[in-house]
Amino acid sequence: MNPNAPSTTDEYIASFPDDIQLILNKVRATIRQAAPDAEESIGYGMPAYKLKGKPLVYFAGYKGHVGFYATPSGHTEFAKELSKYKQGKGSVQFPLDQPIPYDLIAQIVEFRVIENLEKGKKKK
Repeated sequence: MNPNAPSTTDEYIASFPDDIQLILNKVRATIRQAAPDAEESIGYGMPAYKLKGKPLVYFAGYKGHVGFYATPSGHTEFAKELSKYKQGKGSVQFPLDQPIPYDLIAQIVEFRVIENLEKGKKKK
């Protein structure tokens, strides 16, 4: 385990240049507004959000993009909207030289909240 790894989202965001911090803080605020009951932590070395103990979304800053991870289901549900961005399984890259789609991030988070809550109901 890296002793220099951030232990909070504040530490994580503070490790980036000011211009990227602004974007990451807005991504964070977008997630928190769309999922006010989600627990914020660090998972896989990046800001992580859980709801009812289940993973919701993650995000990460990079030199040229913001990585957003909404599990495969969040990406599958919004495949059309995400099609113009570089993707991997369960991940999408929002380039820093283009407007970050905060509204789309909010929609994906809201979808994942509903999905997590529905899964929670089925297990009862």
